[in-house]
Amino acid sequence: MREPILVINAGSSSIKFSVFETAADRSLSPGAHGQVAAIGASARIEVADAQGRKLIDQPASAQDHKAAIAAIHDWLATHIGSEAELGGIGHRVVHGGTAYAEPVLIDAEAIAALEALVPLAPLHQPHALAAIRAIAGVAPEVPQIACFDTAFHRNQPALAQLFALPRELTAKGIRRYGFHGLSYEYIVSALPGIAPEIAGGKLVVAHLGNGASLCAIEDGRSIATTMGFTPVDGLVMGTRTGALDPGVILYLMQHEGMAAAEVERLINERSGLLGVSGLSSDMRTLLASAEPAAREAVDLRRSAGSTHWSLPAASASMPPRSVPRCAATQAGSASRSTKRRMRVGGPASRRTARRPPYGSCQPTRI
Repeated sequence: MREPILVINAGSSSIKFSVFETAADRSLSPGAHGQVAAIGASARIEVADAQGRKLIDQPASAQDHKAAIAAIHDWLATHIGSEAELGGIGHRVVHGGTAYAEPVLIDAEAIAALEALVPLAPLHQPHALAAIRAIAGVAPEVPQIACFDTAFHRNQPALAQLFALPRELTAKGIRRYGFHGLSYEYIVSALPGIAPEIAGGKLVVAHLGNGASLCAIEDGRSIATTMGFTPVDGLVMGTRTGALDPGVILYLMQHEGMAAAEVERLINERSGLLGVSGLSSDMRTLLASAEPAAREAVDLRRSAGSTHWSLPAASASMPPRSVPRCAATQAGSASRSTKRRMRVGGPASRRTARRPPYGSCQPTRI
């Protein structure tokens, strides 16, 4: 039985997907991949085969995530097979909180737990949940698995996960979680084949895309990372502020009269490269621009890597050395994050990576 695996990465305006074919020995090979883009606007479904040859590129009736999933389902049913043949469906889910340190079979309890984490990842979590619910509506018998961006960091040293807050607040889950874990996990798995001489050592890895972070890794484990309680912290990003004095938030609310919802939109959607440049959140556009504000945004992004790190007890001990540099473009980063091998079946479910989930990974020297 074929039992292909479908992998989903749901964003605010697109749902990207990949299909992996399952061989008789349960090994997986990449198949078709694509996306439904511009959901709610001029939606299109685009699909290519494993060699990148375009299979379909046409308008899609997708006013919401439910309709986008239906469009993907219809294409799969026609070209891959019915949902009864799927071995499982994997989802990239940004936030797993303290409850999830590994992939989990999605059920009503898991959905409720992920729903409770929406305030911690408002740009990501709702869209993953919308896709999960939409798939349950069209393929209720197929197991769905959530794989978390926070999971890679859950075994960090205790100090790396703490804020200097009263313990009763820490006990309520206000702590550093870290994100982009699926990207870092892939790099750890691939590095022995790329640069074995450094794979087991102390590394600093950069995940650079619309969202950006750094991670200190030792012996394949996350030691510390720049993102914290939410994906807003750390480096300057496409539309997110990165590290920000919390006093700025208080000032905006107390003296500029901004409500919490306005501040949330400011730090998530109107800041970062877009806010500083007033032009774009895309580094390619800014690098091509002659505008002084565009250059300033680029320089600020670059300087953030050395001035805004939050890597307790890790970075100070790391000598300059060859480390993997994961340089992702904003246009392609999310789609590649879905192309992961997964083995689905009962409590021993596993997933391993086949290719860079967010961009090219090669040794460089810092």
